[in-house]
Amino acid sequence: MSKSIDERGRIYLPKDVRERYGETYRIVELASHVALFPVDEDPVEGLRTAVGDAFDGEDAEGLKAGARDRISRDIDEEHGERSAPTED
Repeated sequence: MSKSIDERGRIYLPKDVRERYGETYRIVELASHVALFPVDEDPVEGLRTAVGDAFDGEDAEGLKAGARDRISRDIDEEHGERSAPTED
């Protein structure tokens, strides 16, 4: 499918595409092109649908807290590697 932008930079998606994928999209800039990815109205529910029962019993706050903890650990590890003294 090929679409052009209007004078204000808007892209119009056909009705059947909007009905199938929704009204909200994330624009991702890649090295060679841009891509539109539909954003679920409820992203956590969309994730649950995509991964099945991998997160059964987990709530959104618990998932967020786990992700934050992991990011903090990764940053601490990376910072430790960068600031470690070098041997001469």
